[in-house]
Amino acid sequence: MEILSAATLLFLVMDPLGNVPLFLSVLKTVPEERRNWVLRRELLIAYGVLILFLMIGPYVLSFLQLSKEAISIGGGIVLFLIALKMIFPTEQGLMGPMHKGEPLVVPLAIPMVAGPSSLAMIMLMREQAAGDWLSMWLAVTLAWVVSAAILLASKYLFKILGDRGLAAIERLMGMVLIIMSVQMLLEGVAQYLQLGPSI
Repeated sequence: MEILSAATLLFLVMDPLGNVPLFLSVLKTVPEERRNWVLRRELLIAYGVLILFLMIGPYVLSFLQLSKEAISIGGGIVLFLIALKMIFPTEQGLMGPMHKGEPLVVPLAIPMVAGPSSLAMIMLMREQAAGDWLSMWLAVTLAWVVSAAILLASKYLFKILGDRGLAAIERLMGMVLIIMSVQMLLEGVAQYLQLGPSI
């Protein structure tokens, strides 16, 4: 269940359904015969970045001397802000303005799949996993596989659900993410009050 919970949280942060219109918009200038290849390449790059941060996350936290409580509270705030944008979207989406032309790493791989919020969540979950690297790898891989499957089928999903259907699902996911972000904030504050300042 811990693996499933971590994968679900990361999946919500990745927000593949919300990214479907953005992916289609970025790829519309790419020749149709290259779109699938470009999409697969960008998804694999994103997976490599996610796994890299999973491996080096604890060392980054140690180097920066960040406590679990600070990461939990900070992660909760980031998730809350992302969830608000999912519920009240802007014209530019979650990631701001996009570049034109055939994408390479930016903006599809980073930041639309492996964005700052996803990387921060991976470091936080790795810290909370107490060294269980295999479980976290499974969680990250599961979240990525589901997200990649949705994005690879983005053209068909858009035809089936349309703008309104995708927007409704994204808002629902945003509500779930708000609840999870508040839980992270409460846990971080509770741990801080129980243990006291670490500095």
